[in-house]
This record gives sequence, C-alpha cells and structure tokens, in this order.
Amino acid sequence: MRRIFPILFLALLAASAHAAADRIPAPVRDHVTRLVDEGRVMGLVVGVVDESGSSTFSRGRLASGGAPVDEATIFEIGSISKVFTAALLAEMALRGEVELDEPVARLLPATAKMPLAGEAITLVDLATHRSGLPRLPDPFDPADAQNPYAAYSEEDLLRSLASHRLEREVGSRYEYSNLGAGLLGYALARRAERSYEALVVDRLAGPLGMVDTRVTLSPDQELRLARGHLGRQQVAGWDFDALAGAGALRSTARDLLRFLAAHLGFAGDDTPVPALAATHGARHETGVPDLAVALGWHVWSKFGTEILCHSGGTGGYRSFVGFDPAHKRGVVVLANTVEQIDGIGLHLLEPRFALGAVRSMTVVDQAELAQLDGFYELQPGVVIEITHEGEQLFAQLTGQERLPVYPESASVFYSKVVDARLSFVRGEDGVVERLILHQGGDHPAPRISDYQPPVHVEVPIDPALLVRYLGKYELAPGILFDVALQDGRLAIRLADQPRLAVFPKSDTRFFYEAVEAEITFVVDETGTVTGLVLHQAGMEQRAAKVE
Repeated sequence: MRRIFPILFLALLAASAHAAADRIPAPVRDHVTRLVDEGRVMGLVVGVVDESGSSTFSRGRLASGGAPVDEATIFEIGSISKVFTAALLAEMALRGEVELDEPVARLLPATAKMPLAGEAITLVDLATHRSGLPRLPDPFDPADAQNPYAAYSEEDLLRSLASHRLEREVGSRYEYSNLGAGLLGYALARRAERSYEALVVDRLAGPLGMVDTRVTLSPDQELRLARGHLGRQQVAGWDFDALAGAGALRSTARDLLRFLAAHLGFAGDDTPVPALAATHGARHETGVPDLAVALGWHVWSKFGTEILCHSGGTGGYRSFVGFDPAHKRGVVVLANTVEQIDGIGLHLLEPRFALGAVRSMTVVDQAELAQLDGFYELQPGVVIEITHEGEQLFAQLTGQERLPVYPESASVFYSKVVDARLSFVRGEDGVVERLILHQGGDHPAPRISDYQPPVHVEVPIDPALLVRYLGKYELAPGILFDVALQDGRLAIRLADQPRLAVFPKSDTRFFYEAVEAEITFVVDETGTVTGLVLHQAGMEQRAAKVE
C-alpha cells in the first residue's frame, strides 16, 4: 500500500542564460544541463535574486518538439500555493479583516460543522499544519486519479469536515495537511467575498507585478505553459476547486523572483512587504531535525544558515522556492517533469546542501522493451510484473502501484521514487531469464511463464460482524489503521492514505481490490478483537487494536 518497492524485509534542447550568470555557478548549470540532456527532465528553469538583481538559467522545452523554456514559461507550482495562502492570511490580519487566532468556523457557512475537539481550529493552526486535520480529506475518492482535486467541491469539503473526527488535540503537533491549507484558502476567500484566485491577484500578484501567477490561464498564457511529464510521457495538468489554496497556482520564474524580492525587501513601498515579513518567523518544530514551520514556510536551520523554503509537486511538475533572509538571497527552481529538484535550490542557498548526482539515462526502443515484459518471482507470492507503453518501462510489485523505471542501459533501469535499480539478465540464447532488484542488497527474481494473479472471491458474512472490527489499530507509533463502515462495507485508511474498501473472504479475513493485499482481524477466545494483520508482498505486519 506504500508507493515504493518494499525495502526487503519490509530533439536538440536549447539552453539560455541571462545576465550575471555567476549568481548560478557553473556546477549548478552543468547539473541542470545534464538533467535535461540525459532525459531526466523535459524542461528546467533556475532563478536567483539578490540585492544586485536577478538572473536565470534554463534548459529544455515546453514539451517534446516544443519551444524552449525560459523565465516567462508557466509551470504548475503545486504546494508553493500554500505560501501564497499564508501570505493572504497575514495580509488580511494586518488589514483587520481576520485575526490569526480566529476560529475558522467563523469564516464558514452558518450550516458548516467542524470536527469535534476540545479547542477550535484557528486560522493560524491551518497555516502551520497544526490543525489536527489529515493530509487528505476523508473520504477522498477522486473520479479521475490523473486530476484528483478537480472535482472536490465546496459541498465535499463541508461534508468531510462535518463527518471527520480529530485523532489528536488541535495544536498538539505538526502534520502536513493539504486539506487544512485548502480549507484556509477557502475560508479567506469567503471572508473577502471573492474567489481564491481573485484574492491572490488583488492582494499579492497584482501589487507585486506578478502578471502570470494565476489559477486560470489566458490563451496567450496557455501557449507559454510547460506541459507536465512523467519521464518522457506527457501527462494532464491538475485543477482545483474547493482546495485551491493547497495547490492551484501556476507561475513563472520571473514572477516568483519578484515574490522573493518582496520577501527580501527589494521591492518598493507600494508592495505588501509587511504582510510577507509577518510570515517569516519560525513558530513550531515539525519533528524533523533542524526543520521548523513558519506561516506557510518551512524553515531549515542547518550549517549555521536559516533558509525559508517550500516545494511543490503535481502530476507532472516539481517546484521549489526559498530564500536566506540573512544573506539576502532567493532561489526558484521549476521543472515540468517529476524529478526531485529541491537539492538544486537548497545548494544554491547553502552549498553544503548536496546538489546530488545525475544518473545517466539512455533511450531503449520499444522492440527491446517488449523483450523485458513478463513476470519475475522474488519469492513465493511476491512477483514483479514488467510492462511497457511506448518507450516507457513500468514495474509493479505484488501489492504495489505500477511505477515507471528509466534506462541507464538496455538492461539496467532505475526508479526515481526510491533508490532502487533493476538489472535484466539474458541467457546464452539472448532471452531474458531473470532480473535482479538492487535495493538494500541484490535480490534475484527468475522469470516465470505460468504466473496467474490471485483471484479473490467475496463471500457473504453477517453484517453484525463488521461492527466489532471498527476502530483504530497501531502499526507503529503514530501510524494507525482506521477501520470504518462506508456504504455498508468495511473501509480502511492507513495513516494519511486514501480510505479503501475491503471485501470478506471469510468472517475474519478481507481483501483489497485496489491493491494486492489482505487484512486478517485477530479475535481472542472471548470474541474480542485484539488486532489485525496486513498481508502484503509476502510480509505480515501486525497492528494492535488501540480503540
């Protein structure tokens, strides 16, 4: 159920550089060039701003065969939108339109119901991810997994709030929440009596001259939009409705450098600099060493340097903004491919943050990829299925999502999600006979030809039995299974993952359809449910019932 391979046991691309390129040192420019030229990234723009001005370096294209990217290219910036949402909160607080510690319920429709809790969730709780709300709404079952937030409406948001039960006290700890940030944006827009986009434009983007920071693009802006990619495959963009404050904005390196300049105090008196400055101070620890949270920003205190930053990611994009207030320097990194690029931004702000290595990637044609398709058995019941679509190879381990893997050579592929590689080994006849998974060691998997995926058959059981399984089960400290009834069936949520239905194959054992995994409820001799066991990928993980 985790989006990883389990850790066993658990076309010429043009470059452009602008004035004062020394702000972007040669090793970083070389790194960006390799990422693009070796096929890791479709297009990438890096920008730096300091007291003497700004400069950008870009390489790659909007899409295959498209125009080169540059400082005016528009990218989805995903969760960087949360920084704008927090800045709106600070700006409206300075105007006296809201108070930081005001309960969010006061900004919602009169009919709205908030989760029961000893303390009301405040606006500042939402901006610092201390509301107690989960990462994702519950339920969250997008009709289109490729555009998951597009249809999540105001009605869905209010219904989720009314039915949700907080698992911890408000303000007790940091827990990153798209739901909380989206709720904050929705609430502020209601108080201002305008849409989230209009509020961003009126209060932030407009005064700062950020002409391309928008949710909805004009026809001209659409022409400058870099298309998102998963590897070399172009993917659809993401749209937002009620949760726009969590990730709806699109922007350019040019606009975001203006935004950082205002944070650093380089803008004129007619800009909302006081509101931006109000978002800077670290307020709470996150539980991650050296990392705190401010209003919207995350704050690294490492190597004797304090860096305020935020990254973003949607289906086909990655983004980073950050600045060092003491040294008056800001950095923007935008990519239209799912590739980790935070290291570039952090390294530019503090060179002791590792820039990272670039793993070489080659091109393997479809005919060669087709020779790799098949099933490879790591151990009984644990199989890696290899498939391809066009020039993209995919690997799917039993019970896991299908993930793209990328070629270092015609026989060696790597994952961008985790540190794992797959080597395909051919016999004397040239036919692939096994693969080796390199992850925490080398794990051979012979190719098998007679594999049949397990067939699950749902059996009828007494509905009264389902009730006794409801509750919380602790897999590890702070990691809980939440078993609930949904439409007459058991539905289980693990940590902040979506809630998934399970189906009975006996009175105590249930199977998932969404992933290859099963759950067995443990019942003692008195009929009391004491725990559950997750069966997945050949492993058994036990969770004791805690509620």
